[in-house]
Parts: sequence; structure tokens; C-alpha cells
Amino acid sequence: MIFMFILIAGYSQTIERKAITATEAPKVVGPYSHAILAGNTLYVSGQIGINPENGQMDTLNFETEFKRVLTNIEAILKEAGMSWENVVKATIYTTDLKHYKLINTIYGEKFSKDPPARETVQVVALPVGAHVEVSCVAVNLNP
Repeated sequence: MIFMFILIAGYSQTIERKAITATEAPKVVGPYSHAILAGNTLYVSGQIGINPENGQMDTLNFETEFKRVLTNIEAILKEAGMSWENVVKATIYTTDLKHYKLINTIYGEKFSKDPPARETVQVVALPVGAHVEVSCVAVNLNP
């Protein structure tokens, strides 16, 4: 068996890393960014149902809270020059899987075709009493 190693002198690729802060999303409450844009990939931090106008949780009911979460993510995507069409992966955390059907209905409204890969996980608790949190990864295929 012959092994061949090739070294290409002077070849390097630099990926720009940029923190994204969306003015239309709630202020971050810890040492993290709304999102990080690395090259053409956007890594969006988990978002909960905080209303950015008053800093309070939108917990009227699960549907209202989940819609607020998605609105917050949409603001971050927009700030990065992206939309739901750019999302390739999402993770949904909920404190009660009894809302799974409602999650699918509301979440599905954001994707007209080819929805991203996703998992939905039940957890014991989420920050500040939230009932649902969503994070995602988006890719700009036309930078």
C-alpha cells in the first residue's frame, strides 16, 4: 500500500467570526451572543419567549410563548441577512411533550417545503420558567 502525502504550500482558508446582536430580539442575559456567524454558517443561541419590548416572558399560554420564541429567532436571522429558508438544523426543548402536536403545527408554518433537520426534547426545566426554547443553525448558500 502506498501512502501519498501532499502539502500545498501557502494554502490557507480563513473563516471570519462575527457576533450577531439583533435589536428586535430580547437582550442577552449572560455571557453569550444572540448568534455567531462563522463564514456562511449562523449558530443561533437558544431563545425563549421573552418579549424584547418589556423584557418579560410571554407566558399567556404555550402557543403564545412558542410563537414569541420563533419571532425572536426570526429577528436574529433577519439581522444576519437570513430567513427561515436558511435554517438547516433546529433543536426544540420543551418542559412537556404533550405540546408536541402544537409545536409541529406552529413550527411547520415557518417552512413551506424541505423543513430542516430537527429534534424535540423534553427537559425538566428551562431558564426563567420558560416552557420552550429553540436553537438553530442556518447557512447562507449565496454569500
